[in-house]
This record gives sequence, C-alpha cells and structure tokens, in this order.
Amino acid sequence: MSTDTLPSDPKLLMRSIIQRIATGPDLSKNISRTEAHLGTKAIIDNVIDPIQVGIYFIALRMKRETMDENRGVLDAVLETTRRVTAEVDEVVDIGDPYDGYNRCLPAAPFLGPLLAEFGVHVVSHGLDKVGPKYGVTARHVLEAAGVPVNLTPAEAASRLADPTLGWTYIDQAQSNPGLHNLTTLRAQMIKRQVLTTVEVLSKPIEGRKLTHFVTGYVHKPYPPVYADLAREAGFDTACIVRGVEGGVIPSLRQAGKYFHYHDRGAEIEATVDPVALGIAQPVRAVPLPGAVATEAGEDEIVAAIDIKATAHAAAEAGILALKGDKGATYDSLVLAGSIVLHHVGKAASVADAAAQIRAVLDSGKAVVRVK
Repeated sequence: MSTDTLPSDPKLLMRSIIQRIATGPDLSKNISRTEAHLGTKAIIDNVIDPIQVGIYFIALRMKRETMDENRGVLDAVLETTRRVTAEVDEVVDIGDPYDGYNRCLPAAPFLGPLLAEFGVHVVSHGLDKVGPKYGVTARHVLEAAGVPVNLTPAEAASRLADPTLGWTYIDQAQSNPGLHNLTTLRAQMIKRQVLTTVEVLSKPIEGRKLTHFVTGYVHKPYPPVYADLAREAGFDTACIVRGVEGGVIPSLRQAGKYFHYHDRGAEIEATVDPVALGIAQPVRAVPLPGAVATEAGEDEIVAAIDIKATAHAAAEAGILALKGDKGATYDSLVLAGSIVLHHVGKAASVADAAAQIRAVLDSGKAVVRVK
C-alpha cells in the first residue's frame, strides 16, 4: 500500500487501524504491511496512547496476524534497532526466548563461549524480564557468570573481533530502547503479542559476509513464520529448533526436529537423535535444583522460581560444563552446539560436530572465554 493514501498523523492512522482490526470475529479486517509498519513504529516512538497500544496488539492477536502484518511489525522493529556490523565475516545470532525459562536451567547462554572456540561468533540477546513467562533469561545467567550485559551495540560487536572472547551478549535496552520501554505495558496486556514473535529477529549485530539466525519454537505453526521473517530480516541462513520451553536446545531424551534454510532458500526439515549422538539422559532438560522454588507462582504460566538463585545455579552449571563436567548441561551444549556447528558448515554432520564439541568441552578451553 502506498503511504500517500494513509493519514500522515500517526494518531489518525492508529485510529483508522483500530477501527478495522477490532470489530469482532467476523468483521475484523486485515491491515497492510505498510500500516502495520507505520503503526508499530509510532508505538515504539511513544506517540500512541497506551490504551490504544493495548487494543492494537490484542486485536491483531484475536483476529490472528497475517504474514504481511507480521512483516510490517518486523519492519518497524528493524527500523528502530541500533544495528552495527562486527569486524568478523560471519555472525550467529541466537534468539533464545526473551521471556526466559521457568521449568529448567537454561544452558544456551554458554553456547557463545563454546562455539567461539571454533571461530563461530555468537551474539545472544534478550532483556531483563518480559511476559508472558517472566522466567530466567540469558541476561540473568550471563550476569550471574560475570559477563557484561549492558554493552552498547558497538562495544558488543567489538567483543566478537577479540580473539580471546569471540562472542557477546547485547540487551534490548541498548539495541532498541523504544521497544524495551514497552515491557511494562506488555505486562499489563497479559497475553502474548506479535512483538514476542518478532523481537528475536531484530538482528542488532551483523557479520561482514553472513549472518545466521538460530531460534527455538514449541508450537507447530511457527517454523514457516520464523523462516519467512528471517528471510525478510535479511538473515542468510536460519535454523529453527523445536526446543524445550521454546529455546534452541531440543529434548535430551527423545528425537527432535529442526528446520533450516541456506542462501535465503526454502526451509528444510531435519531430525536429531540425542541417543545417536551418545547422549543418554533420563531428563528432557537440565532440572531445576530444589532450592530455587518459591512459595507460589502468579498463575499457571508464571512459575514459582527464585530468578536470582536459578540464574546463579545455571551459571554454575554452565561453567562446570565448559570445564568438562559431565551432566545434563554438558549434554545440552553438545546437542545444541552440534546442530549449530553443522548448520554453519564447520562439521560434515551433526555426529561429527558432536565429537568436535565434546573434545572442546573435555579440554576445558572454552571456560576462559566467560568474562
């Protein structure tokens, strides 16, 4: 849709959008990619009334977002993100769930230092807390491990080019402050909105030649949505893993699946069997230690865990795994690390990648990169 036919005043545009998308199950109309882009950008720029923001996102969700609406919201997120290109050829962008984990200890934050040993430059990103889950995030775990979590995009990018580090974390508060400022309002909306889907594709740090996207999902409809949005965002390759709690680590005790594309082509389904990789675990993921439970959760989605204690437990488990300590965290890093290493072409197969990853973990070399 041409912007010439749309109201130039963002408040009038939002009024027009809401009148069409919020008219019930039978009469709600879809909006164009351009309208979704301009409407969402006005929200990120903080020029729309908070009540209207809530109606906009909930109405889109209730009628179900179209692909063009998803793309338009992504356009706004990309346009407002402070993006930098790192002084490295390739970057692996890991978009683990921004709302975190509350049923297991997250191991994915330690894929960065592990894969850096192979010259694979990982950027993980997230924020302090957001709904619907309000779980333990990559930020919490890395902060507990002593890693800087408040770097500017330029500072974060420079860590990638440092041969003693080679990986980084960047927070949404630094890469997209306008979007980050919506977290309180998103809490008041309660339900998941389209931002939950698209914010992981903000691509704050790119590689000079290639940028790979790695994310997780739980629900079946999401892989084609993420693959489409990843292509729209300009990711050269994508790897979309059916992971525990929507993260990038599949179940440790049963065959899992993931979807991948290269050269922005069509996505292809692949399977991964932990048993075939020598993983023999009775648990799906790293179990929560008993000490982190608190009295009661807010509801059935927000579980009762002590965030700080859980983050420290995850940090401790991750550092031990990088030192070669066998267990569920070690196996989680083998499983997810193998998928990524194979995906970016550093190993001929997932099994070959698993052997390489075990050798690095057993050597303990990667632990010095946790700083």
